[in-house]
This record gives sequence, structure tokens and C-alpha cells, in this order.
Amino acid sequence: MLAMATLALSSCGMRHSAGTAFEVLPVAPEYLLRSPDAQETPFSQVLRQYNGFIPGQDWLDLHPRMRLRVENPYYQAGLPKHGLNGFIGTEIALYRVRDNGILRLISTESKVPQLPSDQSPVKQLLPASQMHYREHRFFLAVKFSRRAEASPSVLLGANSTPELNALAARLESSPDSVCHDSASHCVVFPEACSVSAEIEIVVNGVPRTVPWGSTLSAVADKPRKVELLRLHAGRLTPVKLDPSDADALRLPLLPGDHLAWE
Repeated sequence: MLAMATLALSSCGMRHSAGTAFEVLPVAPEYLLRSPDAQETPFSQVLRQYNGFIPGQDWLDLHPRMRLRVENPYYQAGLPKHGLNGFIGTEIALYRVRDNGILRLISTESKVPQLPSDQSPVKQLLPASQMHYREHRFFLAVKFSRRAEASPSVLLGANSTPELNALAARLESSPDSVCHDSASHCVVFPEACSVSAEIEIVVNGVPRTVPWGSTLSAVADKPRKVELLRLHAGRLTPVKLDPSDADALRLPLLPGDHLAWE
């Protein structure tokens, strides 16, 4: 099985970095991931190093090989848009971050027999103008002074990291000034809409998506053997770890990881 997965990796044009590897270091108080350039990162900081995410934090940057999943509930026209009263189904839109940072709609799914006249299709919740930015920051929740209901999810878009950071700073200090009705860099999703981030990985030669923040153990359940390859300097590079060590399997997965296990 491992040999087949290795062949699959070769077929996609990626090669292992010669003579280099990541390595999981079983040290106290927290395991470390040592990169080929000798940088050591605690497991709890792996996601932060990748895109600024800290567990418990309310935002993360979207990078290539990540996806944004938008699931919106629908209700009978004229009824409140929450709870079960008048609920008729959901629609799902799935967006992928391309290599240039632009978002692309890759699929939609509807479980609504007929869309109510007072509600927009899920694919219209994220306008095409927002998808064309090259930098995106997803906020799980933002509290607006003009809103009495629960804090909604927000997506900021910009064409450069400095521009995105400036918008994010303004969003934290004065969210209503960034995400007003005519805002060109902000999308505010409906209150009941569920928005989540996913990552693309390959498991035993098969492409797969898993929720952002998933660990190795969430995919490889009590493995006897594990081969994990991670992108480094544009190449798939081995990650050395002990598959019998449950703590080592808490390593967070990243977009583009290739995993073979049995």
C-alpha cells in the first residue's frame, strides 16, 4: 500500500527533497516539529506558523489547497431565519483557493425543493468581486454594533498582505466601518449560515478533504506504519515520526500533505 502511494506521488510531478526531512521530536513539555532547515516548532504553533491561526483564535488566512465550505439554511418566505420553524433545507457552496490565491467556486449542492423568494442562493452569498482578491482572511465570528443577533462569520479580501493586515486591524477596532453595506473588501455571512475551512490532502493515494485543524491521528487510526510527506521549498519532504507514539500522531495536518498508512 505504501509503495503504491509513493508511485502516486511521483506521478504528480513532485519529488522528495534529497537528504532532508522533517522530524518529530518527543520532548517535554510539548513535542516539536523540526524542519529541514533546523527550525523547531511546538505542535501548538504549527498552524500559527502556516497561516496565523492560534487554537481559540477567531481568524485564519486561506492559502492554496484550502477550501471554504458555506452551508446556508432556508426557511419559508416571511418566517424568521433561525430554529426549526419553517425550515425547508440547506444549500452548500464549496470554494477552493487556487495557487494564485483567487477563490473559485467548485461545487454547489441544494436540498431545497424551491428557493424562497426572499432568500438568495448560497452561491450569491460570496460575490464574484470578493473571490478575485489574492489574499483572504476568514473570521469565525465578528460582533457588529448595528446587529442585535449572534455574531456572523466574515471574509476579508485584499490584493496584498499589508492591505489585508490593515483591513483586519480596522475590523477589530471598528468592524462597522469595514463591513458596511457597500463594502468592497468584506463579506458578512447570514446569522444562521455555517462557514468552515477545509484542507486538501492525499491519503493512500486518494485526494481527500478534512476540516482545518485536523491531526494525523484523526486520519490514521492506530497505524502500524505511516509515511507522511509535507511540502517544503516546493517539494514533498518526508516527516520522520514514530507511529506507535500517540503523542506524535497529534501533529496537525497541513494543506498538500500526502499520507500513506496501514
